[in-house]
Amino acid sequence: MPHPLKLIGVPGSPYSRKMRAALRYRRIPFEWVLQNTAAAAALPRPKVPVIPVLGFVDDDGECTEVMTDSSPQIMRLEGMYEGRGLVPTDPVVAFIDYLLEDFADEWTTKMMYHYRWYYGPAIEKAGRLLPIQGDLKVSDEEWQGAQEYITDRQVSRRALVGSTEENRPIIEDSYVRLLRLLDAHFAEHDYLFGSRPSRADFGLYGQLTQLTWWDPEAVAVAVRESGRTIIWVDRVEDLSGLPVDGDAGWCGRDSIPSTTLALLKEAGRTYVPFMLANSAAFEGDEEMMSCTIDGATYSQGRFGYQRKCLAWLRDEYQGLAQSDRAAVDALLAGTGCEALFT
Repeated sequence: MPHPLKLIGVPGSPYSRKMRAALRYRRIPFEWVLQNTAAAAALPRPKVPVIPVLGFVDDDGECTEVMTDSSPQIMRLEGMYEGRGLVPTDPVVAFIDYLLEDFADEWTTKMMYHYRWYYGPAIEKAGRLLPIQGDLKVSDEEWQGAQEYITDRQVSRRALVGSTEENRPIIEDSYVRLLRLLDAHFAEHDYLFGSRPSRADFGLYGQLTQLTWWDPEAVAVAVRESGRTIIWVDRVEDLSGLPVDGDAGWCGRDSIPSTTLALLKEAGRTYVPFMLANSAAFEGDEEMMSCTIDGATYSQGRFGYQRKCLAWLRDEYQGLAQSDRAAVDALLAGTGCEALFT
């Protein structure tokens, strides 16, 4: 492409960080455009006002199209640019990668939201600093108003996205287990599926930029449980210098690290019952979803997007060749993730 892409986001957005790091690793030229700036306002508006926004530029340097949603953004770029791809070449490994990316995007994000908007010091930090990530020149009066608005809005949404006193042990215990699983993995491996990163690596990275480097309580837990994960997140920030040779560097379906497969059990323990119950709430025309995780009740408002994610996962599963689907079934057996497809 003769002109760089545009990426609109802010550092406090885990999905913005996910896409920025993915573009850096792939060495795809792009311009980082801060949200709520004149440069961002000059670009076409997406149908849904969420970040990151990826802008595509024509031969004249004009941004003519934008899209949202990090996972489809990554897949579109796979078809546009050659080399340093993020999808493993073995379709079985690629499916497991896709599943773990969705686990990161749709379950680990609950940890991020919870630790940011549940505890007082984190609320104070986020409420004060997030409003000026796009513009340092706001007046003190505007800054104060923005602090109050974003804090009130995000705290009021806690129950809707699952950050409640009842759900707190489920979310926080899952975070601790995730850190311990990653610590064991990074003691032996650089990335989840070989010597190069994949979609799932960047999905986890995005959420962990906030959990292990920003929000005070979550950072303290990470320091205690997994120093390796904290340093890994810092390294993934910019992997443009990582040497990659063609399609080499991926593991095969028979050599996925046991520590990566262990993440499937955590997904089956938490993410899977949540996703199934969320879908069932729509089928039953219920505004709230509820499920059992670790013997306790987890409940929150239903979300249409996560229902779409489940449908997309099932479409990917059905699209596998019969032999590949059988191999996926063997890997998922006993993890709890098999319930997504039965």
